[in-house]
This record gives sequence, C-alpha cells and structure tokens, in this order.
Amino acid sequence: DIMIVAGRVSQKMAPVLRQVYDQMMEPKWVISMGVCASSGGMFNNYAIVQGVDQIVPVDVYAPGCPPTPETLIHAIETLHQLIEDGEIMKRRASTGAGAQVHIQEIPAGSITPVILGKR
Repeated sequence: DIMIVAGRVSQKMAPVLRQVYDQMMEPKWVISMGVCASSGGMFNNYAIVQGVDQIVPVDVYAPGCPPTPETLIHAIETLHQLIEDGEIMKRRASTGAGAQVHIQEIPAGSITPVILGKR
C-alpha cells in the first residue's frame, strides 16, 4: 500500500493519519507531497504539524508548492525503483524510520505527454 500525504496536517488530524497508516497492510510506503506536508509550509502555527514525518515514516519527499504532476510521477517512479532494487529496506534500517529520499522538482511540461487513442 502507498499513502500520499498532500497538504498540511493539523494536530487534530495527526492521530487519524497515524491510525490509517497503522491499519495499512505491509509492505507500506509513504510519499510526502509538497512543502506543506513535508515541513508545514509557510504556516508556523501551533495547530499545524511541522512535517508529516513526525507522525509517520516518510519514504520519499516530493518538493513543490504545489508539486507539479511530473514531480509526483517522479516520486512514485523513484519509490518503485527503490523497492525493486531493495535499497529502500536498507535505508529504512539505517534511519530507523522511512527511507527519507529527497527528489528534485520536475518542471511542468518537461515530460512528453502520452496520447491514447486517435484524435
């Protein structure tokens, strides 16, 4: 299972997020999508969690405010490659938490779109 956390997480929602994570079947992976999920964003507020990694172990951080669709696809592909290579389990063992892989932001429109069917 994969959990993609997008947007800021409030203190009130943190236990719910953790409960959902705990109920996921193994193996389970987490992508933190965007600056708000990764660090609380520009909201330095007592009601906002300053990074989802304080609640669940994060495997891949996707940057951006908001992240481009290409960045999200890159995050999923990176996670897939780490799983295939077995690298993610080594990183998890060394950190004691998620793999904590930070990827580069991919600019919008830099990937050629795939067109299905005839036009």
